[in-house]
Order: sequence, then C-alpha cells, then structure tokens
Amino acid sequence: MSPTRIPAAGTVPWRLRDGVLEVALVHRPRYDDWSWAKGKLDPGEDWAVAAARETTEETGLVVRLGPPLPESRYVVLDRGLPGDKVVRYWSAQVTGGDGRLVNEIDEVVWLDVAGAHARLDYARDRDQLLALVRLQQNDRLDTWPLVLVRHAHAVGRGAFDGPDDRRRPLDDAGRARARDLVAVLGAYGPTRIVSSPSLRCVDTVAPFAKAAGLRVRTRDGLSEEGHAEAPLKARRHLLRVLDRGEAALICSHGPVLPALLDEVAARLDLDTEGAVEVVEAFAEARDEELAKGEALVCHVVGRGEEARVVAVERHLPSL
Repeated sequence: MSPTRIPAAGTVPWRLRDGVLEVALVHRPRYDDWSWAKGKLDPGEDWAVAAARETTEETGLVVRLGPPLPESRYVVLDRGLPGDKVVRYWSAQVTGGDGRLVNEIDEVVWLDVAGAHARLDYARDRDQLLALVRLQQNDRLDTWPLVLVRHAHAVGRGAFDGPDDRRRPLDDAGRARARDLVAVLGAYGPTRIVSSPSLRCVDTVAPFAKAAGLRVRTRDGLSEEGHAEAPLKARRHLLRVLDRGEAALICSHGPVLPALLDEVAARLDLDTEGAVEVVEAFAEARDEELAKGEALVCHVVGRGEEARVVAVERHLPSL
C-alpha cells in the first residue's frame, strides 16, 4: 500500500534587525523540537491560506506571504499508517498580531541565520533557511505583491436582461469564489484595491475589501468597454500601481488582462535563481488568460521602472 499523501504548509517569518537577517523558529513541546511554523491543510483549503493561518495559530503573528521556498517531503506515521507528508513553505513578513501562543507551541524565538541553522532539529528545514538567505543575497527577499484577479463567474450575457452589461452580476459559483478569495488574498495582504467598475469585478473583490477594511477604487480603463475605447488606459493604471510600490490587487476582465500581463511580462526577473520556473509559470497563466476567479500573485521587488517580478503563483478556483 502506497503512503497516504498529507498536505501541509508553513512559513519562515523573517525580519531585519540592525541590518541582520533574523528568522522565527517555533518549539513544539510534544516533540521537543525546533522547526518552522506549519500545519496540515483543512479540507479544501488553499496551500497559501493554510501557511498564513498556521503561522498565526502557532506564533500569534499575522504574516504576509512572500516568495515561495523549497517544499519538504518525508514519511510520517498517520494514525499508525505511513504517510507521505508534503509541506510547502513561503517566506513571510510580519504585519501584525500580538505574539500570543495558542496552538501546540510553547516558545517562539528570533535568531540570526547561524543561530537558526544550529537550532533547527531537522536537516530538511535548513533547505528553506538557505533559500531565504539566497533571496536576501540577491536582493529578492523584500518584495511586495501585485495580485491580478479575473472576475469570478457571472450570469451569462444571454441570461441577463438588464440594459447595461456592466451591471451583470456574479452567479452562485462566482459569489462562492469571491468568498473563497477573502482568505487567499488575505494571505498576501494587499492594501490597495483597483478594479473595473463593472459589477462582476467589484463584487469579486468586495468581500475581501470588507474583511480588510479597504476601499475598492474603480477605473473605467479596466472595464471591457473602457478598454475597447482607450486600449492604453489599462496599462497606465498598472504603471501607477508599479510606481507606488504598494501591495496591490487589480481586478479586471478576460479581454483586458492581456494588456496587463504583457506589461508584467516585460518585468520578469531573468537574472535570478529560479528564473526559468518564474517564466514558465507566468507564460502558462498568460496563455490561458487566467481562469475566471483566478488570482495571479506576482512578487515584486522595487518600484516604477526598477520594478521586477521575482516569483509568480497561480491560485485557481476549485472545480
């Protein structure tokens, strides 16, 4: 019998203290070991959502996910049977929380790289630490997320009898996806939301905006109609977001996204480790023009003309 697959996710929280890179380790009294904050996915849970949730539950810290780190695979006993545990990791910056320990952890400690390397109990956990160090050495660790979202599934054009297609709403599946996106987007912590004014776009990001206490800023150039009249406006809106260099979310339509994706493509970082994977992931998303309800997370360093995309993640709706 082949081992059962056990999906889990976690993070390596990091900070700079007096210019020195430090990371947060957790101690589990049940195993008397030091490792990264991590835990199993809940049924149907997105990997990134689980990583952020488990970090908060185990450390009391709220984090914003950055570039992904190497995953770990190892065999564990699960209810007396062998299980193939797969743990996906992200780098993470602390954005809030009170540090109160509430779940299976009795101590959290911040250590420099040498101290963390010595304290970690498992050799496999050093893979994430070394990857984090390489990101810092290449000036690719301190990133901000640019999240491109295609609106969720809407009522079909033929089934909508309103006079203005911009008022065409989400259907039941679209509303469900909008609710699911709350946790997905929350894991990356965008603080600025820009959207097409079409109802199906606004309603895709409205639940997240409400949960995060943010305002949805609408731009006609991101709508299908506005893009048809002035094709350069969507690109200008994206350039303004890049100039700000602030964690941001842009929601638009299938016909508009190619213009945005082309601009992002010109900023893919080809001079860093993992460039091939970044290009392949982005090319796949661009070729498919994003699925309805998909969130494409681009991890960006710098701003304006210097902005470069160093990692790309796709978050697709469940079938």
